[in-house]
Amino acid sequence: MEEINNNPIRFETNPYHNIVLKDRKILEITGVKQIDSFDSNEFLMETAQGWLVVEGKELTLGKLDTERGDVSIRGLVENMSYISNKKSGARESVFSKLFK
Repeated sequence: MEEINNNPIRFETNPYHNIVLKDRKILEITGVKQIDSFDSNEFLMETAQGWLVVEGKELTLGKLDTERGDVSIRGLVENMSYISNKKSGARESVFSKLFK
């Protein structure tokens, strides 16, 4: 059964935002302000540089450091994109999935 989390996880963060992707299997992100929602196919989080959507397969939360704003995601990363408005971006994501 797929886990869905709809309660945002907020934490303090540093003002710097970096992304390191290792072999498309481990994604390390700094400067995360909150994780809004996640499941095995998509993570939606607010970073110091805007809202970030990570899409893939079998995604899991590997590491979470709420004091520093560091997040590690494991699984097959297929897409990462920044959205200007999380509500419209999430809506576009749902529609784009339906019409693929």
